[in-house]
Amino acid sequence: MFKDAVRALAPQIEDRGIDEIYIDLTELVASDPAGDAADAWARAREIAAAIQRVVREATGLSCSIGITPNKLLSKIASDLEKPGGLTVLREDDIPTRIWPLPVRKVNGIGPKASARLAAFGINTIGELALADEALLIERFGKSYGSWMHEAAHGRDERNIVTYREPKSISRETTFETDLHPVHDREQLSQVFTELCLRLAGDLERKGYRGKTIGLKLRYDNFKTVTRDHTIEVPTGDAEAIRRAAGECLKRVLLDRRIRLLGVRVGALSKPGAQAQPAAAPQPARTPTLFD
Repeated sequence: MFKDAVRALAPQIEDRGIDEIYIDLTELVASDPAGDAADAWARAREIAAAIQRVVREATGLSCSIGITPNKLLSKIASDLEKPGGLTVLREDDIPTRIWPLPVRKVNGIGPKASARLAAFGINTIGELALADEALLIERFGKSYGSWMHEAAHGRDERNIVTYREPKSISRETTFETDLHPVHDREQLSQVFTELCLRLAGDLERKGYRGKTIGLKLRYDNFKTVTRDHTIEVPTGDAEAIRRAAGECLKRVLLDRRIRLLGVRVGALSKPGAQAQPAAAPQPARTPTLFD
């Protein structure tokens, strides 16, 4: 995975998805007493070039990098010289490099906000920076108006977030051939069980249990439905997960072939050293089509 190769060069990474990361280079480029700021920027560029090389080696693909004082500016700068660009942008460069750009280049200003700003004669980031903050607050609300004013000046105090507690853990599979809920019941049941077993293994490895069990189905017409069932005691047990997911299954229509099946555990918690209470005896229930 290319992100592992990047971490070997710069470990302070915020993972933002399959093709986007933020990296804090502060410690890596910190100047010694005899150094200066210019040395730090030069060192940052060297590291960024090395990151581009390891990404190409790992994936065969190019990547664009923006080296700036904060996340907001890096997001903008990474788009300035695509593909494969490496843009260094300092605070002094904001008036010449950032202000001429349209306001929609600021991540967080979408089409609707851009259209409203245009109605006030504000089309570029520079025009937004010169706008009266009080007017922005009046038109867009205190939180969003103040944020737009700060963003237009290139200000962003957000730190790199290197770890986030997951909200849920899931397993799903897409079938090569759409399966019929009746005629392919045995195969669906086997897959259902296997997903729950793998999900329980994921929970055990990561040290989580959860109270909300979810089911996801995608039909042959690509319509997707989800259902949740919350249990009283957090669990990481495959049988308990399957049982709860089976309750979800009772609440969906099984009148079409199935393209995708998934199981999810949410409302996660880490029990630590506490033992999981024994499961209460389960009352008799009506079986579902492939439960």
